Amino acid sequence: MAQSIGSSSSIAKGHNAYVPGYKANHIKNHTWRTAENSAAYLLPKLQEMAREKPNLQLLDCGAGPGTITTSLAKYMPEGQVTATDLSEEVIHRAAECAKSQGVTNMKCHAANVYNLPFEDDSFDIVHTQQMLCHLDSPLEAIQSMLRVCRPGGILAIRECDMRMWALYPEVPVLQEFHKLVMATMKANGGSNDMGVRLLSLAMKAGLPRERIQASMGTWCYSLREEREVWGGAMRDRIREGPMRQKCLDQNLGWNAEEMDRMADAWEEWIETEDACFGCMHGEVIITK
Repeated sequence: MAQSIGSSSSIAKGHNAYVPGYKANHIKNHTWRTAENSAAYLLPKLQEMAREKPNLQLLDCGAGPGTITTSLAKYMPEGQVTATDLSEEVIHRAAECAKSQGVTNMKCHAANVYNLPFEDDSFDIVHTQQMLCHLDSPLEAIQSMLRVCRPGGILAIRECDMRMWALYPEVPVLQEFHKLVMATMKANGGSNDMGVRLLSLAMKAGLPRERIQASMGTWCYSLREEREVWGGAMRDRIREGPMRQKCLDQNLGWNAEEMDRMADAWEEWIETEDACFGCMHGEVIITK
């Protein structure tokens, strides 16, 4: 049965905070993510490893509401999956997600990726998704995840390159929103180009090039329900979320009235039948 264990802070001590915040409506788009649409690059290797060792141990760092984690767990029914996130509130949602999906081989911990509460060499697979781009010390996080990965195990990472957003219709105010998101991310100590930096960071962590498999992947939101998930989260973040406040507090170049127009534009985008959104991601599978 899925369990939620431990406690943590919503800010890693000595590091930056998570810009989007943790309110359910601000990260509604995270609930759309599954192993199939967000970790397809990992699935062949996961299935191969599960055949060779059915009792695999998998750690998902920055698991958020747990939709990817629970779908990964279904590919290794005899194994054990551990989900972690910095936010205790969010990791409880992950436990509820597992329960609602009937996933019984998953437990949840509130944990700081820089100081994971696990012994060295504990997991066969360590996975993270869209976490490093928010961190001010991504190399330190990679080194921490490698510490708990067993020799011969793998660390799988997928990160967006935020410069590579594709949006239709090409509404000027939403193009301004894209600039605002990147400016806010940079001002908070995160990275807009993390996707294309993964290979370099893995090598800086001490891994030889031949142990790193690199690829690229995409997301696409086009169906009505997908537009509601993506556009709704972006609308709410800019209308009343921490992203809006950070932009105002740091005078990043957009005022409240301009951000209100961005929120209205996302509302219109949701209602536009031929609207779609896509973005590019970097992916690496590192063999320890």
